[in-house]
Order: sequence, then C-alpha cells, then structure tokens
Amino acid sequence: MVEVRVAGVALDATEQHVILLKPVDALPGVGNILPIWIGAQEAGSILVAVERAPVPRPLAHDLMLSIVRGLDAVVERVEVTRLDSGTYFAEITLMTPAGVRIVDARPSDAVALAARADAPIFVADAVMAEAGIADVMTEPEAEEAVEEFHRFLDGVEPDDFRE
Repeated sequence: MVEVRVAGVALDATEQHVILLKPVDALPGVGNILPIWIGAQEAGSILVAVERAPVPRPLAHDLMLSIVRGLDAVVERVEVTRLDSGTYFAEITLMTPAGVRIVDARPSDAVALAARADAPIFVADAVMAEAGIADVMTEPEAEEAVEEFHRFLDGVEPDDFRE
C-alpha cells in the first residue's frame, strides 16, 4: 500500500469529474498519479472537505462522520483496494468499541469521509501499478490547477449540493 493525498479534482476532456490521488511524498510532476472518475456531487463533497469550506447544512459525508463519531468509532484509514473491470473498490477501516470493522465503500465516498476525518488514504500497490499514470505536470501547471480549483470553489453555491 502507498499512502496518497488528494492532488486535485478536475474535469476530463468529456467533462467527467476525476479525483487525482498522488503519493504523499511525491513532488508535482514526479511519480505516478491515480485518476478515479467520480460523480459531480462526490467531487463537490471532496472539494468542500479538502478546502474545509463551510456549508450551511451537513452533506451526506458530514452525516456519515457524525454517525461514526456518535457510535464512538474513529475512521482509522481508507484504502483503494482493487480495480476490477474498470471499477475501483475501497474499504473504510473503523476503530470501534467492539474492535476493528472494515466497511466496503466506493472510493469517492471513502475519500470524502477520510478528508473530513483527517484519516490517511492508501492505494494498493497493484492498483497504482495498473491504473497509475505518470504525473507530468509542471510547477506552473500545478499552480494553475490550484487556481482553477479556487475559482471553482468561489462559484459553488450551497444549493449546488442539495439532492
């Protein structure tokens, strides 16, 4: 397993949302990055969590974390465990009063929860080897991506997250 961080959330050429996971110790433009395509609401939820943006009402992943904490549990870690026929699978490891519990999850939900709980995110070596792509972003491109992300957040309204 390799520990990763959310390097960004972007739109691909077909305007599908993609989360980019990068090893925590890798510099921009160096190493591999794992793209995982996700839904628009999940992308927004991850962006809100990563940026610690305030929301007027709890989002679904805020509710999940409240339930976990209300049960005296802790999100210990999340893992993107495998890739099967183009579908990624993830697990959330919870420390509960009854012991360790592992919960099956979509990677987007696992990452959104981890971002809120300040829990580490890991990707299986085999998944990174199979689906990781070379990170060839230059420093100016990385800065532009961050600026684009901030512009996105500036344009997001609370109603955008209502179901």
